[in-house]
Amino acid sequence: MKFLLTGGAGFIGQHVLRRLLARGHDVRVLDSLRPDVHTVAGWTPPADVELQVADVRDAPAVERALQGVDGVVHMAAKVGLGVNIGDLPDYASSNDVGTAVLLAAMARASVVRLTLASSMVAYGEGVGQCQEHGAVTPGPRTERALASGQFEPPCPQCGKPLSPALVLESAPLDPRNAYASSKVAQEFYAANWARVTGGTVAALRYHNVYGPGMPRDTPYAGVAAIFTSALRRGEAPMVFEDGGQRRDFVHVRDVAAATVLAAEKHVSGVRAFNVGSGTPRSVGEMATALALSLQGPRPIITGRYRLGDVRHITADSARLKTELGWRPEVEFSAGMAELAAA
Repeated sequence: MKFLLTGGAGFIGQHVLRRLLARGHDVRVLDSLRPDVHTVAGWTPPADVELQVADVRDAPAVERALQGVDGVVHMAAKVGLGVNIGDLPDYASSNDVGTAVLLAAMARASVVRLTLASSMVAYGEGVGQCQEHGAVTPGPRTERALASGQFEPPCPQCGKPLSPALVLESAPLDPRNAYASSKVAQEFYAANWARVTGGTVAALRYHNVYGPGMPRDTPYAGVAAIFTSALRRGEAPMVFEDGGQRRDFVHVRDVAAATVLAAEKHVSGVRAFNVGSGTPRSVGEMATALALSLQGPRPIITGRYRLGDVRHITADSARLKTELGWRPEVEFSAGMAELAAA
């Protein structure tokens, strides 16, 4: 098949590109190479891969890029937390408008297969387990609670701290920052497009992706990259809250494999897929694993916090495994050692 890969010069995009090529597909890349996403100037694609440098909001450029393709893998996005209200316009323009322009162009070009890079941030705090009320959507963490060291989200009914639970794709969407809201909007736009055109959508809700090529020292770097950079400077990783925040750290090669499987196999309707390793780890555990791999100072638990950060978000990826036959292959300790050595 021939795919248009938007954002193919990005961290995850380059791994998806390699996977598509390894599977024998033809690929055309559309990427703006915008400097706030690409910290290294310039990018040269592999041989036989056409690169069109343009913004996904540029409708004529997108129409040219869609010529002759069988499907689209849409990775292009402004990434990061988007904590500040001032970030809203750029996220809405880059991610929401960009996706809308792409979908409209796909409808005109009669391209009906879309694989969308979504995110676990769409769930907000996800699902928590209350001893009295069972599985509930966690209430918001307040400034007052965080300042007093009460980090666990409360039950919305009784206010008691919740225990973390795995999140299914059927969980309510609850975006809590600009980036998260833009990813939810992308999914809704894609579903609208699919209903009108008869197209298919696989929305891959990536969890905490790490691995070779992860950006460092940018506002949008993942926490693993931030910790690794600190350790290479001889500094201890500074861990927010109490280090007990649970995440599902999934290796970028496993993410790329899931994305390509969805592009190849998902041929009917609109479907969301969690993409996680299935083994939750705390942020403190991850910082410790990196410190050991790099023989650096032990992490420091700071107690600091950011209003809007999610306490726990971990996935149940059974749907992806059952329906598409995907299995994660990179074990956590091996992946952290590889990241440290990169």
